Formats: sequence, structure tokens, C-alpha cells
Amino acid sequence: MAGAQLLGPAEIRDLAAELDVTPTKKLGQNFLHDPNTVRRIVAAAELSADDHVVEVGPGLGSLTLGLIDTAASVTALEIDPRLAGRLSTTVETFAPQYAERLSVINTDALKVARADFDVAPTALVANLPYNVSVPVLLHLLAELPSIRRVLVMVQKEVADRLAAQPGSKIYGVPSVKAAFYGDVSRAGTIGKHVFWPAPNIESGLVRIDVSETAPRSVRDSIFPLVDAAFAQRRKTLRSTLSGVYGSAAAAEDALRAAGIDPGLRGEKLTVADFIRLGEARHGA
Repeated sequence: MAGAQLLGPAEIRDLAAELDVTPTKKLGQNFLHDPNTVRRIVAAAELSADDHVVEVGPGLGSLTLGLIDTAASVTALEIDPRLAGRLSTTVETFAPQYAERLSVINTDALKVARADFDVAPTALVANLPYNVSVPVLLHLLAELPSIRRVLVMVQKEVADRLAAQPGSKIYGVPSVKAAFYGDVSRAGTIGKHVFWPAPNIESGLVRIDVSETAPRSVRDSIFPLVDAAFAQRRKTLRSTLSGVYGSAAAAEDALRAAGIDPGLRGEKLTVADFIRLGEARHGA
């Protein structure tokens, strides 16, 4: 069976003109118009014919067409009703043999729930809207435990933060929360000129291989510790976690019980350290 026809700059501009769509900063829109970049993203996701993909912010359908002839199904979450209403027609036009694989939900990805899906997604592959990329990523990882792999495109600086390691200046809340779910790695850099309009900075690909053993049941005990630990980066954990535990002395006791030096700062802790601390708090 022939593959889907991918969209180039001419097709993207024609579709935008038809819909009277202008990319907006409010929705974090930059439309991908380079077929080779689409192929690169799909290849990096390492999808199989059994995968059920959730895509966020499909826009005019560039990446959707790349995914639809690789995966068993694609569920696209699109907040813009004009774009959501046109996507099925675009797939029917450029990949008619795969049109039945597509489902479109006109919704805010931050509000989507697992009950909204006919089939549990196994992969998240998306060019995430840049203004809400981290909240959307973390929401979907929390809400859809069936996801085993993530490959997302975000602003390069966000990609660097997500994949940062303990001890680095950019290691912080996004780094720890993403790593809670699995192994996070950078999967490449994408230039500005494959988008319309061209953004001001480069984009980065981030891959997460989701662990089946992530301790999701104690996440609500762990994430407040992460938030507090990085709220004041110059202060020690004894100080930053005092609000969570009720006092600095109680925080110090909890840290020592978990084998963590209370004099350290949050950026020195691994996700395993936070999990150990959170599990003790959960069991208290």
C-alpha cells in the first residue's frame, strides 16, 4: 500500500488560506511544512504497526499524515475548531487508504481524560504547542498510563530542561517530573525554517521511554516535594521542604531517614531520591 502524501509549504499555505487561518501565539501555533522533518520525527518515535498514537495540536495535519501510515490508529487532540473540523478531510485527500485510522477530538489537551479515547494510546507523538508544552506533556503522562513511548517536539530550551541531569543549572521541576515516568533523552534539534511562521528559536526533540514500574500511586506525595525543592534554588532542602513537613526540623528528620543530606540543594537530588522521600511521606 502506498504511503501518505506529506504536506509541503504550498499545501500548508493553501490549507491555511482555505480555512482563513493565521498561526497565533495565543495557541502556540507554528505549522510544520517540511516532509523530511516529519519523516525524521516518525522515525525517532520508532512506532510499530500495533501502536495507537495520541497527537496534540495537529494543526493542518503535517505530522498526522506521517503518523497515519505507520501506526494502527491516531487520535488527534486539536483545540481550534476550524483545524479540528478540517483534519479528517485532509487525511482523506492525502492518505485516503488510511483515513479510517484517524479520530479527531476538538478539545483542550489539558482537559482530556482517558475515558475520551476509544482505544488506550500506547504512544504520544506531537509538535506540542510551545506555550503549554510541559503542562500538556505531564498531564497526558499522568492521565494515560497506557503510553509506553513519547516523542515530542518543543522549544529547544524546554527540551534541554526536560532532559537535564541532576547538578546542572537547568535541572529543575520539569526534569524531575518527566524522569518520574521513565528515561528521558534528547533526540535531536530541529531548525527554524521548517515551520510557518518560522519561530525565533530552534526546536528540540525529546524522547521518553515510559517505565511500567513508575510509582504512580505515590505521585501526589512526590510532586509537592519537587515543587518545593526548586521554589528557592539557593536554599537547602532543610529550608525549602520545611513548608511541606511543617518545620525545618521535621524536614531534616525526613531527609536523613531517606539517606539524603539536608544541606543539599534540590538540584542535586535524582528522581530516585525524590521517589524515596515521597514514598516515606506517603507511608507516614
